[in-house]
Amino acid sequence: MKRFQKLLILSLLIFMSMSASAKKLNVLIVTGGHDFDRKSFFEMFDSFQNISYTELKHPEANLQLGTIDPKTFDAVVFYDMPKTISETEKESYYKLLKLGKGLVFLHHSLCSYQQWDEYKTIVGGKYHEEKNSPASSTYQHDVNFTVKISYPKHPVTKGISDFEVLDEVYGNIEVLPEVTPLLTTNHPQSSKIIGWTHKKENSRIVYIQPGHDKNAYLNLSYKKLVVQAIRYVAGK
Repeated sequence: MKRFQKLLILSLLIFMSMSASAKKLNVLIVTGGHDFDRKSFFEMFDSFQNISYTELKHPEANLQLGTIDPKTFDAVVFYDMPKTISETEKESYYKLLKLGKGLVFLHHSLCSYQQWDEYKTIVGGKYHEEKNSPASSTYQHDVNFTVKISYPKHPVTKGISDFEVLDEVYGNIEVLPEVTPLLTTNHPQSSKIIGWTHKKENSRIVYIQPGHDKNAYLNLSYKKLVVQAIRYVAGK
């Protein structure tokens, strides 16, 4: 009888653990400031199991981030590229960091807010738009390159092998020394580090450079990266 009770308790614990891991996450997706294939992008998110999302569009998005009840969402995904931000809108970012909300930045979000110096300390790097300068970053569309997993045991990259993708690359980007690299590439037109994680105040943060169009959205390894990044920053 005691053995049966132990087995029953063990089964309940396993069930509870599985239920917790399968809990649906509520995500805010911030867009605006850069054109993209909306249909294919959101079809990717529709395919993610146990993740629901709400889109926030610029120019209202930043103010909305500061007013939405933080208990109603688990993480924020940034797929935006606005040029300017007000002091009031910056407060929304500071609030997220103070609350420890998980943040995932994808692709062109690295280029946002060129005049806001603190932004790069949040994302972990910067695409420099200066012209005719040694610090200028570059881009190239429709490049076939290998995404190399540099930290295969990390929760964001676990179970993912090196993979090929046709996508846009960024060259000569700034990557802050305190980040932990997750993804690299050896393509000569790209910066070496193309994905990383770090912590800013109380928030886990992940940046993934690939993600320009449906060639990435339909890539199974890329999709798994995005899902696992969301779950990681949300603490799941």
